[in-house]
Amino acid sequence: MSDSHRPVALRAEDAPARTKPSNYPEPFASRMTGRLKRPLGDLFGLVNFGVNHTTLAPGAASALRHAHSRQDEFIYILQGHPTLHTDEGLTRLAPGMCAGFAHGTGNGHRLLNETTEEVVYLEIGDRTPGDQGSYPDDDLRAELVDGKWRFTHKDGTPYT
Repeated sequence: MSDSHRPVALRAEDAPARTKPSNYPEPFASRMTGRLKRPLGDLFGLVNFGVNHTTLAPGAASALRHAHSRQDEFIYILQGHPTLHTDEGLTRLAPGMCAGFAHGTGNGHRLLNETTEEVVYLEIGDRTPGDQGSYPDDDLRAELVDGKWRFTHKDGTPYT
């Protein structure tokens, strides 16, 4: 999108949804059913960090529980009461609450919508080259290569 076609401003819920629901390989991608991401940062041409307006339907998860080697992440709850799942356990969140996840800690995190109402939140993360993702609960490893995630089993063999 050229700069002349970028919006000056818009309502986050009016932004187009990501066309590919998940970057994960199967059998993990189908576990992201009920998650809708609207990549706001990309619409404005942001390159140093990303911002997503994310909606979780009842029963949906934000991601597999994961930790980043180089990327910091931050979430801000706009609507609903998701459960934050980290190494410390489960924490119920509410609108106006936020959480941050520093890179390099190995503390896996994700949000779960265990309610009957939609959850809506903002997720912000930097785009540090060479980032790697670890997944403590799943046989998955990720590496950011040329701006795209490459997934393998924990032993390094690729998913086919």
